[in-house]
Amino acid sequence: MNLARLKAIVIVIGGVLCMASYADAADLKVLTTGILKGSFNDIAVRFERETGHTLTMSWGPSSGKSPEASQVRIRNGERVDVLIMVDNGMDEVIKGGYFKPLERKDIAVSKIGVAVKKGQPWPEIGTVTALRKALLDARSIGYSEGASGTYIASVLLKKLGIADEVAPKSKVILGRRFVGEALTDGEIELGLQQISELRLEPGVDVIGPLPEELQKRSVVSAAVSSNSANVTAAKQFIDFLSSPGSKEAMIRSGLDLPAPRP
Repeated sequence: MNLARLKAIVIVIGGVLCMASYADAADLKVLTTGILKGSFNDIAVRFERETGHTLTMSWGPSSGKSPEASQVRIRNGERVDVLIMVDNGMDEVIKGGYFKPLERKDIAVSKIGVAVKKGQPWPEIGTVTALRKALLDARSIGYSEGASGTYIASVLLKKLGIADEVAPKSKVILGRRFVGEALTDGEIELGLQQISELRLEPGVDVIGPLPEELQKRSVVSAAVSSNSANVTAAKQFIDFLSSPGSKEAMIRSGLDLPAPRP
């Protein structure tokens, strides 16, 4: 067999193998909380490169009533292959019969932080007393309609005993918009949201987390939908979310890792 013929055979075989690989590739639709947005691009690039699958990502807050909220979209019948939400939000859509997971894993833990527009003075927030004063002194405050905002409005401000006092100057940032955007636009002076989400906006300074006594840790879960058209690939993706590289990306974005379930 001459060299030219051998090269032609190799090219044909390579083409057949590539076609077979593409035939097995899946396009996964992922609906995720914004908590993961800071690490998602890095994770997606590596997953697509290593598996040949592609990811189509959309995101929304894990709670709330805006059309972009994940709970609203799932209740309205939006089809996804993988759903990533704060665990109690996912529990609600499962209990309501709107979502049936074939496999579910906890992948990250998120804490709430406080931020100001870059260049603005930093108020003291390291103690309960200091945070209370910072919220009272701020001309305006903002928080999301998602998991962190629900906690701030329904628990934190009441614990601090200032819910009524700050209500007139509080703004809920709805849908896919981040609190950091409202800070940089000058709509609010002090912003509270998940730390990983605050870090997405380059125009803000994240002062730090809430004091430990007032902190709310949100566990983020990923689940394969029973309606997925690509179950095998979807399971492969949520396994990938627990890989060392994915864990490193999440930590860099401001997240912690969950403790193993007993």
